[in-house]
Amino acid sequence: MNEDNKENQKRQMAVALKQQGDHHDIPKIAASGYGTNAEKILRLAFDNDVKVRKDEELVEILSQFDVDSLIPLEALNVVSEILSHVYLENVKLTEAKHSEMSSSENDLGNK
Repeated sequence: MNEDNKENQKRQMAVALKQQGDHHDIPKIAASGYGTNAEKILRLAFDNDVKVRKDEELVEILSQFDVDSLIPLEALNVVSEILSHVYLENVKLTEAKHSEMSSSENDLGNK
């Protein structure tokens, strides 16, 4: 193993996924990076309320593939589980926002 690979393994890694169209499409790798680039990917995710999951083994697998490539078969099951969880969390957030908006409208109507 050369020095660059050792250095990359010590630094933080991040991979961002994107899914176009309906939720039946296979996700693609949107971004991948080590060190400072990984920090930028994570900062963008947190700043935009994108769900983040720490999974070193999955990142190790996904980081081997090019940006804009489809999720490889060996990672598809795990990624599907993660996206299912994210989708359910987004549904809960949407429902909570609607409930909150309804409560605010009712409060305004009672004043």
